[in-house]
Amino acid sequence: MSAFLEFDQVSHAYGQQTVVDTMSFTLVEGEIGCLLGSSGCGKTTVLRCLAGFEPIRAGSIRLAGQTLSLPGHQVPAHARQIGMVFQDYALFPHLTVGDNVAFGLRRWSRAERLRRVASLLDLVGLAGLARSYPHELSGGQQQRVALARALAPRPRLLLLDEPFSNLDVDLRSRLSAEVRAILKQENTTAILVTHDQHEAFAMADRVGVMQAGRLLQWAAPYTLYHQPASRFVADFIGQGVFLPGVVTGPACIETEIGEFCGAVPVPFDVGQRVEVLLRPDDVQHDDASSRKAVVESKVFRGSEFHYTLALPSGRRVLAEVPSHHDHPVGEPIGIRLEMDHLIAFPAH
Repeated sequence: MSAFLEFDQVSHAYGQQTVVDTMSFTLVEGEIGCLLGSSGCGKTTVLRCLAGFEPIRAGSIRLAGQTLSLPGHQVPAHARQIGMVFQDYALFPHLTVGDNVAFGLRRWSRAERLRRVASLLDLVGLAGLARSYPHELSGGQQQRVALARALAPRPRLLLLDEPFSNLDVDLRSRLSAEVRAILKQENTTAILVTHDQHEAFAMADRVGVMQAGRLLQWAAPYTLYHQPASRFVADFIGQGVFLPGVVTGPACIETEIGEFCGAVPVPFDVGQRVEVLLRPDDVQHDDASSRKAVVESKVFRGSEFHYTLALPSGRRVLAEVPSHHDHPVGEPIGIRLEMDHLIAFPAH
């Protein structure tokens, strides 16, 4: 499928400080992308460049075949047909819910406005609240109104700037799944920025990890987790620890808690020292195993315990263990490797 959004070798700077550094990614129509990174990595600046609020220093931005930005040329923000959902919702307090949603539809006929507003309020689960005011709604309901307002004019691209950061954890989790379903139903191409990887994985088809203005990897969430392109991405995504290892064959690495041999060739020389990323689900509790680790700490999560285990060398690994295996802190337990994906990098 051809690219609908093309962000091609874009750079942006504030004075001498480069904030976006030769960055490229694409989305096909109807896809949801996410820029994931810590505060100050440049992800919100990317949104501002897409929206037309910032000129770019290099590269180009194209949407649906139209060039929106080049150095020295940019289509004005109001002419881009790009919607935006802000972190603080930015609803008009003096307007009803229905009038907020209809705000961008002033050129539509009254009948068309009413139909579109009713349709969107039904879609976001707020049917019957058109005459309410924003202050009468919960935070989650206000976020839905903001989404409906942004979707109302049928934008070519929707930008979401940390849209759930003001909500509690449970509501964020539920709303991110709901917003994804709404965007898919509307076939809206969207870009989300967040520092929360759970939110990114719940919503996005493609996720990009950013660091210091650079896009380190742009891939499906599954690929990011299981095939990280760099040590930084591997460390940033999910939980895990690095354990020293030695390459023992074309597809084998020996570690302190066993040898892994997989179908995917290891791109290292035999004898080379590496560091293997072990996720909590790679380390299995096995009473029959001769390899032992001591329970250093544990967190109960209902269906499972999240153990931190100390190896004989003093290094630590993480393990997720079914909750009926309730071992006290200080007890040695048997462990073994159970890996489907090998993630390794040259030793420092």
